[in-house]
Order: sequence, then C-alpha cells, then structure tokens
Amino acid sequence: MNQFVWMALLATVGTWLVTALGAAIVVFFKSPNQKILNFMLGFASGVMIAASFWSLLQPAIERAEQIAKLPAYFVATTGFLFGACFMWGSDKIVSFAREKANPVAGKKESREKLNRMIMLVLSITLHNIPEGLAVGVAFGALQNTDARIENLMGAVTIAVGIGLQNFPEGAAVSVPLRREGYSRRRSFLIGQASGMVEPIAGVAGALLVVYVESILPYALSFAAGAMILVAVHELIPECQRNQEEQPYFATMGIITGFAVMMLLDVMLG
Repeated sequence: MNQFVWMALLATVGTWLVTALGAAIVVFFKSPNQKILNFMLGFASGVMIAASFWSLLQPAIERAEQIAKLPAYFVATTGFLFGACFMWGSDKIVSFAREKANPVAGKKESREKLNRMIMLVLSITLHNIPEGLAVGVAFGALQNTDARIENLMGAVTIAVGIGLQNFPEGAAVSVPLRREGYSRRRSFLIGQASGMVEPIAGVAGALLVVYVESILPYALSFAAGAMILVAVHELIPECQRNQEEQPYFATMGIITGFAVMMLLDVMLG
C-alpha cells in the first residue's frame, strides 16, 4: 500500500482515538465541563474553516489549473457544492430515519431508549465519513505535490483540527447514553465506535487521490465543502449554546482556531 495511504490510515486512526478519548469522559465524570467543550468545538470549527481554504480549496484550484480540462473555478465550485450536498443529504437521511424510528404510544421504554441510541450514533457516524475523507484526501494529495513539508503540515493540521472536533463528539454520544441508564463501559464502547468509520473513509479518500490524479481537485474541494457545512451548520451553533454568562468564550475559540490554522499555513506555505 502506498506510503501516503498508510499516513492517511494512521492519521484517521488518530482521530478515531481522540473520539474514544472524548467518549472516555463518561468513565471519569458524570458530566463534562460544558464551557471547555464549547471552546473546543469553537476551536475545531475555526481550524476547519481556515483549513478548508488554505489546505483544500487553494490547492484544488492550483491543481485544477494544471491538470483539469475544465476551468479551475468550475472544478472547485462543483466539488465544493457536491461535498456540502453530500453532508446535507446525510443529515436528511438521519432526520428521515429518526422520524421513522420515533416510538408510538404503547411501545416499551426500552424500545424508546434503543431508538434514541441508534439515531444518536448514526448521526455522529455519518458526520465522521466526510471528515475521514477530508483527512485521507489531504494526505493522498501529498504524492502529487512538490512542496512536501508544507503540504504535510497542512494535512497534519487538518487531522489535528478534526481530531479536536471528535473529542466533544465522542462525549456527545457517551454522556447522553449514560444519562439514559447505560453502564459507563457500554456508553464508552458505543461512543468510541462512532469514530470507527473515519479510518475506512480516510483510506478510501487517499486511494482515490493517489491512483486517480484527475480526481484530486474535485476531491480536495469536496472535502472543503463537507468541512464548511459541518463547521457552520453543526459545530458553531452547538458551541454557542448556553453562553449567557460568557457569550464570547466559544467565539474566541473559533477565532483562535482560525488564527492558528492560518498562521501555520501561511508561515509554512
């Protein structure tokens, strides 16, 4: 297997382990510090927004100008919109499944808990697919670039940003399950399992980019569209909840994450 595919696998295994670390909160604490989780969600969204341009869209445009037969603006825009639509479609599937799974009057309480558990895990798992693809594409793209060190740092920062975002996602699965009455062990196992799809998606994304060079600009912009939608639709609204006492705490997390990612990309690029 290509070395960059191995790197994508290792990176996404790392993001999965961060998910497991977040899920492990339920083992040590009855409930996590919501203030810290909000800051981390904000930081992750800032990193993802910055990475979407400097590490994904900008390289996509540059590669499209070199290898694509179509105009670069068309390639980047098409891939970006397709990535966003992919995430939107995933969310619609989850919403549809949730409506179908809603218990009707007379069902047992155990069935209600099972439905809530399935929908919660499915929702997080679907969101992890494009995140794994984004990491895989970033590492797979290294094979077709000259500035390996700079692009390697960009790929690493994408993986770190997604990993940071996965920490509260792991907790977002395990903590509610614990509140539903599941044991700490079972809540942890289910929480970490929601991130298992990322290594699979990461390897798939890297393989596509490594062996089908023409798809690289589309894949990079696809990952950017997916990441922007996740950050804007999911992470930012979530991190802004319960901010009455310190309304700018999570917002500063977004600014900090964006600034760190921008600093790394511009400084190393």
